[in-house]
Amino acid sequence: MKGKKMDLKSYFEKTRGLGILSTAGSDGAVNAAVYARPQVLEDGSLAFIMRDRLTHHNLQSNPHAAYLFREDGKGYKGLRLHLTKIHEESATDRVRDLCRRCRIDDRPDAVRFLVAFRIDRELPLIGTGDSPDYPAVGD
Repeated sequence: MKGKKMDLKSYFEKTRGLGILSTAGSDGAVNAAVYARPQVLEDGSLAFIMRDRLTHHNLQSNPHAAYLFREDGKGYKGLRLHLTKIHEESATDRVRDLCRRCRIDDRPDAVRFLVAFRIDRELPLIGTGDSPDYPAVGD
């Protein structure tokens, strides 16, 4: 590993921006979807709450994903995270607790999945981590 690992829990709690989660199916077809900031779990893994749509479907056959997060404001600050799915659950108290804006009680028929990922690589939004502000992690 190069550099010091960023405190992602604090970063995602405090930093506003736009997130894109990209996946690919078993046929190699790529999908990119707008996703909220992830939850950082106790073990350091990242979790997203998702519906059973294309992103979730792709993760059933290909556990790899990439999350791009661009911070609000001027310039191009943010992160790129290479991820591997490690766990999934639905209809649990944890899904309900972690769902920020799902309004599960308003739509009981809408199944939500908590999908957790290991972080394989952490990069700045631009470049390869040569900046002291955004060191590369996981080389």
